[in-house]
Amino acid sequence: MFDSVTSAVMKGALDALSLRQRVIADNIANVNTPGFRAGRVQFEDELAKAVRTGRAEPVQPTVSRSLEPTRLDGNNVNLDTETLSNVDTNLRYQLAVRSIDGNFTAMRTAMRSN
Repeated sequence: MFDSVTSAVMKGALDALSLRQRVIADNIANVNTPGFRAGRVQFEDELAKAVRTGRAEPVQPTVSRSLEPTRLDGNNVNLDTETLSNVDTNLRYQLAVRSIDGNFTAMRTAMRSN
């Protein structure tokens, strides 16, 4: 069970979402830093491919710098975008944790039945 495709995908999702949370925090911390470009974490396409192919390998998120337009000081962090992304990421993280918890609850129930 611990090396199943589902477990690997969920672990990859949690790791990538955690990285996204750290990148968002870094973006917000640098909202007033001249020349700072916001970071973006991408992993959803690779995660979907892992599910489609049934591959139980770790998902490797990528971090890139945003190409969105900058302000006059060269910074392109948008606090509204970062706040919404943070809320979305936190909700996705909670959903993934609940999914994993549901798997463990089912396993505990099955063990108690015997």
